[in-house]
Amino acid sequence: MVANPELAIVIPAFEEERRLGASLDRICGYLESRGVAAEVIVVDDGSLDSTAQVAASFAARGVRLVRLPENHGKGAAVRAGLLETSARRVLISDADLSTPIEELASLEVAAVDAELAIGSRSVATSRVEVPQAILRELAGKAFNRLVRLGGVRGLADTQCGFKLLDGEVARELARDLVVDRFAWDVELIWLARRRGYRVAEVGVVWRNDPASKVHFLRDSARMAIDLIRLRWRHRHEPPARRRR
Repeated sequence: MVANPELAIVIPAFEEERRLGASLDRICGYLESRGVAAEVIVVDDGSLDSTAQVAASFAARGVRLVRLPENHGKGAAVRAGLLETSARRVLISDADLSTPIEELASLEVAAVDAELAIGSRSVATSRVEVPQAILRELAGKAFNRLVRLGGVRGLADTQCGFKLLDGEVARELARDLVVDRFAWDVELIWLARRRGYRVAEVGVVWRNDPASKVHFLRDSARMAIDLIRLRWRHRHEPPARRRR
């Protein structure tokens, strides 16, 4: 365990035994080359495969394993990881590194003036090297319309799984997050803005992984339900306030 980490990287993982090892090797190599005091936290979301064993094999390189006894969803895994670290800054990254870890540098620049910097596949500076299938692309656009109707406006992409947060803000928000599955990103951003924190959208490199576990019809419906749930759960949240 790294004492007083400057940076933590939280990776939610569910049955990622095939992809996780290569991703952790790349992440650890990147952090070692920078010489930053950092820890990597893999949250195993109730996997039945060897995900936990793969993560544990990187313990000597600063990787910590947090195990959830049952599968609760990506949002629950992210929340557990955010509450596990005391780092000054926290990066959330997908296990498949669809956004390369090297893109962290772009988010760090934006985070100078924002408490939350989110990677985006949909702004002028984004570079999508391997696009999604057309059905998933259409589902994403439809979901973004729902997101705007739900109160998160002015952002082109809320769902890219590459986000950098101020550590104190991350822990504050995590204590109040309730969405366990796919709309956790929206809840995080909505709550951050509601509390007056600044959100910066940053174009990143992104490559679709054909082995993605997202399912078009099932997950679109779940996302819509999550949007309704988060607004109901936070209906008593005070109006947004400006912070200095």
